Amino acid sequence: MIEVDIRHRQGDFALSAQFSAEGGLTALFGASGSGKTTLVRMLAGLTRPDHGVIRVGDTVWSDAGRGLFTPPHRRRIGYVFQESLLFPHLTARQNLLYGRFFSRGKSRISESDVIELLGVSRLLAQRPATLSGGEKQRIAIGRALLSNPRLILMDEPLSALDRARKAEILPYIERIRDEFGIPIVYVSHSVEEVARLANRIVLLDEGQVMAVGAPGEVLAGVSGLTEPLAPQAVIEARLVGHDPYYGVSIAEIGAHLITIQQVAAPIGAMLRLRIPATDVVLSQSRPVGLSALNILPCFVRKMSTEGRQVLVTLDCNSQTLLARITLLSAERLELAPGDVIHAIFKAVTVEGAGIYREG
Repeated sequence: MIEVDIRHRQGDFALSAQFSAEGGLTALFGASGSGKTTLVRMLAGLTRPDHGVIRVGDTVWSDAGRGLFTPPHRRRIGYVFQESLLFPHLTARQNLLYGRFFSRGKSRISESDVIELLGVSRLLAQRPATLSGGEKQRIAIGRALLSNPRLILMDEPLSALDRARKAEILPYIERIRDEFGIPIVYVSHSVEEVARLANRIVLLDEGQVMAVGAPGEVLAGVSGLTEPLAPQAVIEARLVGHDPYYGVSIAEIGAHLITIQQVAAPIGAMLRLRIPATDVVLSQSRPVGLSALNILPCFVRKMSTEGRQVLVTLDCNSQTLLARITLLSAERLELAPGDVIHAIFKAVTVEGAGIYREG
């Protein structure tokens, strides 16, 4: 359990954060300048809070009121930065094993475990100058794992990578989240990353925690943000098949099948899918002759009018789906809570399909 209740001022910037998280991956999410990196530096012990308490498990790392502060080297933190920060004169393996210098006690994570997990066996003899950005970051992540950490901090670890390299790294972070049992605090301003990876999101805005909860709850939309967050649903579906000819995969939500972009996952895996509210179309009757492949019968749970637009919250087999439509469309459909409606979205719309857990 990670418990944070701190207040801190740095020049004109004031940070006030209170949240708790238990295991898995907790994302510190928000726009640039919202306080994410300041907060993660406090977890690492690189910045000492003016007021409040930081506790991990039964250990108090910082308590300003009692004058308690655990220095960084005694916190057993595995830190992954935006840049890989590998030693250029060492091989990939030597960089990887550098984490062992900071290991305290007997580690349950072996070198072979990390090499297999990250798929870096062919890279071990190379020096950083010959590695791609994604390969360097995999070595940096392995170095953090081999330090036998109590907590892993990832400060925007994918921000320096292009889209292809990000797609390469994301599955490895998912496996670390699911297989090693080490809590992860992950800093990002990318909605795609946190929707796919996070068990819990801490949403920050101008130094304040605006929301804490599961991705589907937080990403549905929070009012009062400096940079408004576009509402989107995060749903879970079970993978039931692949169609290589068409390059798609088939997943099920309850008794209903949906078509998604092809994903590299085993049959039975649970997928987490992000669907922006603006990509969902509503119809009173089940339409025919559409290019859109996914049609789900849903109940209207609630409606929120925002100017001349309406955000419709739908219940689809106990999963929450969102649709943003015009006020004119809402009135023509005569929508009201409890109505049965068909939600329509394209297969290509389903972004950020991540393996939440294997079946």
